[in-house]
Amino acid sequence: MLLQSRYVLPVSGPVIEDGAVLVRDGEIVDVGPRAELVQRYPDEAVRDFGQAALMPGFVDLHTHLEYAVFRGMVDDAPYSQWKLQVMQKESLLDEEDWAVSADLGATEAVRSGITTIADITDTGVSLRSASAVGLRGVVYREVSTMDRSQVDAVIAAALDDVERWQAAASGRLAVGLAPHSPYSCHPKLFEAVAEAARERALPVAMHLAGSKDEHDFVKYGSSLLGQDYREASGWSSIGWLPTGVSPVRYVYQWGILEVPRMLAVHCVHLDDGDVEILAKTGVSVAYCPRCNLKLGMGIAPLQELVEAGVLVGIGTDSPASNSTMDFFDEMRIGLLVQRGLAGEAKFYPAERFVRMATLDGARALGIDRLVGSLEPGKRADIVAVDLSRSHQVPTRDPYGAVVHTANQDDVLMTMIDGQVVFDRSSVETEAFADLAARAERVQAKLRSSNER
Repeated sequence: MLLQSRYVLPVSGPVIEDGAVLVRDGEIVDVGPRAELVQRYPDEAVRDFGQAALMPGFVDLHTHLEYAVFRGMVDDAPYSQWKLQVMQKESLLDEEDWAVSADLGATEAVRSGITTIADITDTGVSLRSASAVGLRGVVYREVSTMDRSQVDAVIAAALDDVERWQAAASGRLAVGLAPHSPYSCHPKLFEAVAEAARERALPVAMHLAGSKDEHDFVKYGSSLLGQDYREASGWSSIGWLPTGVSPVRYVYQWGILEVPRMLAVHCVHLDDGDVEILAKTGVSVAYCPRCNLKLGMGIAPLQELVEAGVLVGIGTDSPASNSTMDFFDEMRIGLLVQRGLAGEAKFYPAERFVRMATLDGARALGIDRLVGSLEPGKRADIVAVDLSRSHQVPTRDPYGAVVHTANQDDVLMTMIDGQVVFDRSSVETEAFADLAARAERVQAKLRSSNER
């Protein structure tokens, strides 16, 4: 199949105007000017997207697909209050409810041009949903306990799940471990995860330095997280002494940051020396700008991270905290916030954020040999983005148009491994309407808790 469009954005090379991409057997075979490829492959079937951009699929470095039905349930609360309210509502859902929610999240992902995810889950339902729609990436089994006596049992149960999930996962999905955060894990759990990850070659992800409450709880021993959250988790009787150090320095003591393929999510509240630790240990960072802003968590110091050599990609987090999985909004808001912070001293171009959303995300997951750019020999994970609407023409810079004018409704097609997993021209409206209705019934359970 020869895919054609006004622009081809390889990411790893210059923009190709009036370009084309040849896909065969799930692989990118050739990339170049349309006229040359048509002449070179005259018998190839053609699909022309017109005034659009063909580009690599987005690599979403932080998702919680199973939280899609929480969209809009807790919209106006800062992080710690939001976390407590979501925890209270979680208990209302059964296994089927979680499955419906994950299906909705996976469906939104491919409709938004996301082809690769790094999903954290404790139920495992997102693994099935991601496999069903064809997503690529890593699904991390979340673990947490502040109780030292529970660590062995928690890690044993998690590793049992990892084995089961590995057996059930599609060939595009790997399985890893995710200690939840510094405020929900005993130090011995960090050590146990690090040991298991090395022995079994498992990728690891964790929420780290995301909120001021987390920072103050770890460093000073006092915050809402140190009181209400621990009580809600059943750990209020377990003593906690202030460590006197930042969350990054705290977890660094327990070996978790030195695990190969370590992904730290958020990294907003960093003290002096934290960035150097992340760079020294080779940790990659998932930058989640909209979630961080919406929950009042703060703004990640992107400039300092990048200048120190830390690899940074972009994550959407979940519809519970971010409302949508719109990767265009994520790039746009993330870029504008950083421009506002840095001013003219470090004026990030739109192209840089597209690279973070694709190739840098693939590098963070260790799969850039497969995806992240449009190059011969890589897997055909490709999206077509409409640039023909009234608010998009005329277009001079396609990277700028993608970041500043597009949204998830402009995705015309999402392809993974050469298979079209979403096509706006032939959307199955009946199937989606059924999924939306089931999700609405699940959310009704959550809304009912507000009325009690």
